[in-house]
Amino acid sequence: QVQLVESGGGLVQAGGSLRLSCTASGRTFNNYHVGWFRQAPGKDREFVATISISPWSSTTSYADSVKGRFTISRDNAKNTVYLQMNFLKPEDTAVYYCAAGPTGQPFGSWGQGTQVTVSS
Repeated sequence: QVQLVESGGGLVQAGGSLRLSCTASGRTFNNYHVGWFRQAPGKDREFVATISISPWSSTTSYADSVKGRFTISRDNAKNTVYLQMNFLKPEDTAVYYCAAGPTGQPFGSWGQGTQVTVSS
């Protein structure tokens, strides 16, 4: 199984930006899909974005609430997936989790989460 470590969370004002990182150890992300999820206090965990990674391409998808503001990307050399978050809103405040799994299979590996707080 792949081990995941998230970083990059913090406190930012509304309209600001943050970049989250999800770094894998134990294996590469090749032929995996990697997702970002978030959970706000008192709410269920929700999907944010995902990227499917193969040696020759990657495909992405986003929740409607973050389309046009968030971008998921990868750096193969660093075995890292990023979530660039722009034009942040207070409702984006949550613990953000990275998850990964072999393409076509459930997300079997999860990180510990990183807190993102957006002040108004």
